[in-house]
Amino acid sequence: MSPLFRLALLGCLLHPGWLAAEPAVPPLPLHDFEHTASPTSGVTMSGWTTAPNRRAGQIDYRLEPAQRPDSSDSRRALHLRYRFAPDAMDDIGWQLTLPDLDASAYDHLELWIRGDARVGYADALKLEFKQPLAGAPPGLLRRGSAVIDGITDRWRRFQIPLHRMNGIADWRHLRQLALVLQPRCSPVAGAYWLDDIALIKTGQPGPSIHDPVIPPNKTAWENRLGGKEAAQPYIQARLAGWPERLLVDPMELPADDRAFLERLARDTWRGLAALSDREHGLPLDTVRFSDSIDPERAWAGDYTNVTNIGLYLIDIVAARELGLIDPDEARARLSRTLDTLERLETWQGFFFNYYDTTSLERTSHFISFVDSAWLSAGLMVIRNSVPELAERCTRLIDRENYGFFYDPVEQLMMHGYYVNLPGRSEYSYGLLYTESRLGSLIAIGKGEAPAEHWYRMARTFPRDFDWQSQSPKGRTIKTVNGHTFFGGYYVWKGLRYVPSWGGSMFEALMPLLVLDEPRLAPASLGRNAWVHTQIQRRFALEYLGYPVWGLSPSSKPDGRGYGEYGVRLLGARGYVAGAVTPHAAALALLADPEEAVVNLRQLAERYPLYGDFGFYDAVDPRSGQVAYHYLALNQSMILIALANHLRDGVIQRYFAADPIIQRVLPLLGAERFFD
Repeated sequence: MSPLFRLALLGCLLHPGWLAAEPAVPPLPLHDFEHTASPTSGVTMSGWTTAPNRRAGQIDYRLEPAQRPDSSDSRRALHLRYRFAPDAMDDIGWQLTLPDLDASAYDHLELWIRGDARVGYADALKLEFKQPLAGAPPGLLRRGSAVIDGITDRWRRFQIPLHRMNGIADWRHLRQLALVLQPRCSPVAGAYWLDDIALIKTGQPGPSIHDPVIPPNKTAWENRLGGKEAAQPYIQARLAGWPERLLVDPMELPADDRAFLERLARDTWRGLAALSDREHGLPLDTVRFSDSIDPERAWAGDYTNVTNIGLYLIDIVAARELGLIDPDEARARLSRTLDTLERLETWQGFFFNYYDTTSLERTSHFISFVDSAWLSAGLMVIRNSVPELAERCTRLIDRENYGFFYDPVEQLMMHGYYVNLPGRSEYSYGLLYTESRLGSLIAIGKGEAPAEHWYRMARTFPRDFDWQSQSPKGRTIKTVNGHTFFGGYYVWKGLRYVPSWGGSMFEALMPLLVLDEPRLAPASLGRNAWVHTQIQRRFALEYLGYPVWGLSPSSKPDGRGYGEYGVRLLGARGYVAGAVTPHAAALALLADPEEAVVNLRQLAERYPLYGDFGFYDAVDPRSGQVAYHYLALNQSMILIALANHLRDGVIQRYFAADPIIQRVLPLLGAERFFD
């Protein structure tokens, strides 16, 4: 044993705390403002605006003498002054450019700040870090932000947990730290003093959005059985059914198109009914097979989310309208699911995003805007189609106040809220043509968000957002119903369209499951649905060389999880092309039924994709590899689209009859995207 090792061992024996103590991490100063240059090499400062082509305001800053009472070392600070231009709508601010900074060793951002009482100031400011977004164009950055509140005209130190800036998970490769000034929550002119901005390690990082929710009852149940794998047979025994064969011979499927669609609806409903918890009436999110239906080789994910539940309620009505179940069975199934909903843990009237279907415990800290909206949509369909259940549905609808999600500064709906932080999620739904537009209509129809919110969502982004898949055309100021906003569109092979975010089919067409946009908004959303469908088809057939089409998030056929697929040019960001999913082809029934039926037949005939419970989740058209999975969300989209197509928009009519939607119907028809 070496003398050095003996000395180290003796130290550990005399001071056992040394073994557990983490080494102290010195603060990393981003700027101390004693000199123009930062103490950390490569850090520079500048003013900025979100709209360089529009004069939103002016930022001036300089180093000035400023003695903080708490520090004899701090002799200078940054004096930051701003003034917004008249009628400014865009943010301005000040930033530190960072040299691909690694902040992973730290857990808080610390800074000193005070308002300048001579000029004026807001008592709250937004700070945000930015970093490159993997696989994205250089100009599109990931953001993690937090609001500091309680600024006064006296120096105050703020320590912000990095976990609160939940848009960033990996704290390496930081490129910017920005102070954001927002015209809707700041005086027209104001000033602040800033000093000693640093990253620090406190050893108390606080809660994170990645903290798991461990359901105690479910965990104890699994442990008694011998663990998660050992519990699988018991979970499968709770299901209402199981497939009898992996694949159906395409020759069995009817030659007549309508009969083929009726058969697909029947098989899809049988699967949705079978792969649900028999006692609680909740659909299991995912059931995975491989090349066999052998239960020992399958996996049943006994969890579900609120969109699954909302669509499952609609599934039951769809099955009734299609003649697959009678009204008594429909009422019994709906009552069972409502019984369960009324038992689930909630937060301020909202359901958590995920629950265990066996124990009914929540398994998420997250309250989701868009998922909550789909549950509300399901309840609205039920109260208009099953009068006996209307009162129960109304109670659940009324207790959810969507004003909670509305950000009056951005005038947008936030993505959601983490109750464990507690705090909002980083992002808002800022683009009109995504699946979240349905939730916005519900919020406006309930009177819990103003109508101006609809026009605050972007149709296109400014030209200087050079990360976009293309530069928008016709992006001029428009006025509709007294609201002023920027319009614009993209163009591909002569087809004009307003983009979604990822260019996927579900972003474009999922709201059509309940909302007849082609009829209600023929010059805007309805026209856009048709064009998105045409480009989805032509891009896959002509550009990718696929024999089938329909790109949308789905299971990966290689079995490696879930992928976001789309037509890049249909989205502002745009997802990559990849697997084709039958739910995308079924959604197209609501925009271009003739082409959609041809595509569904091609999927069934070309690939081993049609099983006992209808189409599996996805196929790689190049290799023919199939994801033998049933996802409740995607199967529900297939069934509801079929019910609307085969029964003259029956689900859409029930939804449009709801008083909430009646209030916003004029909003839908007023705009013309392409004038």
